[in-house]
Amino acid sequence: MPSTAPVFIYPLLGTDDSWSGFAVEFAASKPSPETIGQLFSSPLLDAFDQRLAWFLPAFEGCQEIGSLTERSVLVFGAHPDARDLEALKELEASLRIARRKVGLTASPDTKLPGAGGWDYLLIGSSHARSLPPYTLIGLATRTTLVATDVHTHNDREWVLNNACVLSTCEFLLTRSAQSSKADITRLKLLKLLTLIADDADTGLLDTVFREEPKLSYSLLRLVNSAALSPGSPITSFNQAITLLGRRQLQRWLQLLVYSDPNNGQHPNPLLQKAAARGRLFEILARRLSPTLPAEHLADTAFMIGTFSLLDVLLGMSMPEILRQLPLPEVAQKALVEHEGGLGELLDVITAADKHELKAAASGLEKLGIDGQEFFEAQLEAFSWASKIHPVS
Repeated sequence: MPSTAPVFIYPLLGTDDSWSGFAVEFAASKPSPETIGQLFSSPLLDAFDQRLAWFLPAFEGCQEIGSLTERSVLVFGAHPDARDLEALKELEASLRIARRKVGLTASPDTKLPGAGGWDYLLIGSSHARSLPPYTLIGLATRTTLVATDVHTHNDREWVLNNACVLSTCEFLLTRSAQSSKADITRLKLLKLLTLIADDADTGLLDTVFREEPKLSYSLLRLVNSAALSPGSPITSFNQAITLLGRRQLQRWLQLLVYSDPNNGQHPNPLLQKAAARGRLFEILARRLSPTLPAEHLADTAFMIGTFSLLDVLLGMSMPEILRQLPLPEVAQKALVEHEGGLGELLDVITAADKHELKAAASGLEKLGIDGQEFFEAQLEAFSWASKIHPVS
């Protein structure tokens, strides 16, 4: 079977910080209809909320996208290649006749469309901020606005206040100027992480939770989330250990450090991003060589994926953080020096997050990970992470 060019999936945040849609980008500029049919027939797509839109670049032959056909928004570029112009005009006309959703990517050097001309308008945050006041509000009366290239928390706040109902998530890779953990010190977080990484005695962990009741509350909300769906509610730390087992509980503790105990039932996009990274690393780790012993590989890969965002969370450099954490050498090398297969995989995921698709595709090829394997791993990881919701 010929190798499939990688496809990259990006969650889109709604106004309440929940994953409210997904954008798809292709490493190859013109994927074949056969590739599209092969990828988007995956049964894993059925696990996603059927109400969420999936945004894909419009290109000739993309009318049928498997199970995403009715959920898709085909997005036309502002500057199509002249050789593709006629085919794209015909595609747009056929989509409108079929009452399919269509979107347009705005460009600073072209006139904005009128309200209602397109179902969706995708606009870069810097472009949006250069427009006259109320322009976006007028457009939003009949067109759904999607902000892209949202690189800072300030950008995110601005687009939310200016009629954009969906946005990309680049800002999650930057430290918020205002910490969301004002009542949990870095020392407390690092102490908890150290105990987790050192496989500490249950009593020591329990002591930390007794010192910080909000941490215990956050843990119970996590382990009772839809991603785990226990048969009956877990109401105490000791019960969590008994029902989940120490290995599974340790994974939830790794995610716990991203939880904000003050946000009630509000979605936490950084936590979900860390969870998705952890699961993605775990799935793809089995393709890497040389690998760790099987009994350690999955856990180590999950830990590297989740911990790879600690520098964003804590506002500290990764070497500074890891000097205080007794992680195994393979994790240290992956997180600090990006060495080994898991370190190279971290480079791939980082490049993908920065939309450096050629570099990410090249890295996947070097690691021997086929495009279809990567696509399905992303689907599984995002599907799992999307079910992590705080519960009362």
